[in-house]
Amino acid sequence: MSASSTIAKKVKEEEAEEEEEEEEAAANGEDEDSRAEQEEALVALIEHRTKEVEQLRQRISYYDSQLHQAEKRLQDSQSKLARLRERHNRASSGGSLANGTKNVKVEPRSTSPEHINGGFRNQPQSRTELVIPSVNPRNPQPVKSAGSGTKTATVSGLEASAASNWAVKAKAEKSHRSFTDVQAVETKDRGTKRKFEQKEHKELIPLVRGSSSPNTIRYTSSQISSQHKRKLRSLAVCPVNDQLFVTSALDGLVNLWQLQARGSSASLLSTTDCASSRERRWPEDIAWHPHGNSLFSVYTADAGDSQISVLNLNKTQGRARVTFLENKPHVKGIINSIIFMPWENTCFVTGGSDHAVVLWDERDENVWKPKSLHRNLHSSAVMGVAGMQQKQIVLSAGLDKRIIGFDVHVGRADFKHQLESKCMSVLPNPCDFNLFMVQAGAHERQLRLYDIRLRQTELHSFGWKQESSDSLSALINQAWSPDGLYLSSGSADPVIHIFDIRYNAHKPSQSIRAHQKRIFKAVWHYSIPLLISISSDLHIGLHKL
Repeated sequence: MSASSTIAKKVKEEEAEEEEEEEEAAANGEDEDSRAEQEEALVALIEHRTKEVEQLRQRISYYDSQLHQAEKRLQDSQSKLARLRERHNRASSGGSLANGTKNVKVEPRSTSPEHINGGFRNQPQSRTELVIPSVNPRNPQPVKSAGSGTKTATVSGLEASAASNWAVKAKAEKSHRSFTDVQAVETKDRGTKRKFEQKEHKELIPLVRGSSSPNTIRYTSSQISSQHKRKLRSLAVCPVNDQLFVTSALDGLVNLWQLQARGSSASLLSTTDCASSRERRWPEDIAWHPHGNSLFSVYTADAGDSQISVLNLNKTQGRARVTFLENKPHVKGIINSIIFMPWENTCFVTGGSDHAVVLWDERDENVWKPKSLHRNLHSSAVMGVAGMQQKQIVLSAGLDKRIIGFDVHVGRADFKHQLESKCMSVLPNPCDFNLFMVQAGAHERQLRLYDIRLRQTELHSFGWKQESSDSLSALINQAWSPDGLYLSSGSADPVIHIFDIRYNAHKPSQSIRAHQKRIFKAVWHYSIPLLISISSDLHIGLHKL
């Protein structure tokens, strides 16, 4: 073989080797890319399934607590039935011995309004008819959700199973009593339970500012149309029926809503015109009666207008449902706040622009006697009022930068505190009866926590930086979570700010972008993991936690 052919052969062999090496390297590269993609996909899948496991564990924990509470309610009802039968047997045996004849059995009358039984089949449509529905409506018609940019939570298999069990239980109970009787018993039991919970004190103050990292809450949001024509003003959840809440707006209307699918949606039950009798003003603030059978609204003291209205939810059609109290203790300006006191005797307090704080005692059905607690302790409008649980002290916060604690039993101020900025609301903690919050007008320090035992000592302050404007609105309100550890606040921006009192920072632990315009209020539901919000975009936000 010639030298030239030998060289050519070697060159071809070298080229072939190079090609094989390139192919092998390319194959290795493709394997590496494929492995990286598979690894990334598995990591994402593990994260997803980890969250799924956590959610299911939370649901199991929640339903375990619900089961425990349901068992306690069942035992309580069974003991009540046993006591009732025992009393009846004793009375029957006594009557037989005395008269020699058997006593006639008298069926007890239902304590619920007659119009409730079966009345929910045809939901009221007129603006003058407002009916409390039964606990388990037969054919609820939820309002369709408007797009909110986030996924609406669906009912899980576990929830569906619980709903099925509840349906079986309701069917069995129906064979023994009417829906009206079921509502009366369950509403009464729920009211007793809520009252007991309110009296249970928990020490939360030692936890304030005790954590360097916030606890965040996972949520899914949806929105429904408020059915109001003007901006919303107030929002309140019924204290005895956890399916009901109301909204009011500048159109003077009060809408009654019923939650559906554990807060995934809500249906409008009815609408009532609650504008004041003379000036046709809208309700400035609303409050549920502790029994859940009526709503109280406040208006203005100008032009001799009505100051307090009562919307009786148990009135039948054709009778006056909205009545106005005759007494007019406020002398001028808007009545800014109304709230029922957490005391044994039923009473509520109002605070107005005339610097006055007025206590209203219930003397008889729809008969209320006002008593002025003080008119000169504030030098400007009273924006917020509240009652402390453990002692009959009425807190008031005013635009004069003052916080006043008035002892109703003694009849004088228990303490006074001066801030550096205007005070627009005050809110006691639902669990720790010594802890309360004040909303102030200082940017990024809007919320202040106080211990009533330490008077002027501030425990913690936090707030937010406003993006849309520098003005602070008295219409933006806060709400405590049922466990007393979180505060929610509306804002001039379309954001719900969440504050964890254990977080030692001055900023929100979490912010939820929930609406298109200013958010006035976001209320925590007391028995369902749910936040309900209202906004000037005329929508109601439902945020499942």
